[in-house]
Amino acid sequence: MRARPMTPDAVVHHLVQQIGARPTGRLRVAVDGHPGADPGRLADALVDPLRAAGRPVVRVHAHDFLRPASVRLQHGRHDPDAYFEDWVDHGALAREVLDPLAAAGDGRYLPTLWDADRDRATRAAYERAPDGAVLVLDGALLLGRWLDLDLTVHLALRPDTRRRRTPPEEAWTLPAYDRYDAETQPEDVADIVVRLDDPRRPALVVER
Repeated sequence: MRARPMTPDAVVHHLVQQIGARPTGRLRVAVDGHPGADPGRLADALVDPLRAAGRPVVRVHAHDFLRPASVRLQHGRHDPDAYFEDWVDHGALAREVLDPLAAAGDGRYLPTLWDADRDRATRAAYERAPDGAVLVLDGALLLGRWLDLDLTVHLALRPDTRRRRTPPEEAWTLPAYDRYDAETQPEDVADIVVRLDDPRRPALVVER
């Protein structure tokens, strides 16, 4: 594996270029990574440059498609296997967001589904994405789920970096990420891999 050090701004520029090189119809992009890599921050950073390039942007968070607590926590609050398998409702994410925003979809999508803090449906209204819109989805453990995505970006951290960046009260989730590395191998399946062990000096993987 060979990686090229870049600045954070250069990573954003590279991703915008990669998105711009794709067909001009609707495009579904996922930024995947452990919370310590802050995939939401990179996803947010793509919005303004994409709009400046003339692409409408739809911004969605996988965290807004969690299952109800009765499903997520049926094996307890600190079960890493449940965290890996049951927390995000990938079926709803596909049905309500990814399928409608496919090139042949009708563009009518649901921006949020579940409020995990209140443990109830958000009752969000459906919205319609224009032709040529780019969906930018962020989340963790998204790859290997049979989600129909057009471009996937994985923000990679070494296991020791994950441990350092995980708050003590969330350390129980770490085995889920070890399992993700072993079973899904996100650095192999993602279209683009960015190593973020040093957030000030990210590195774009250019050869695998």
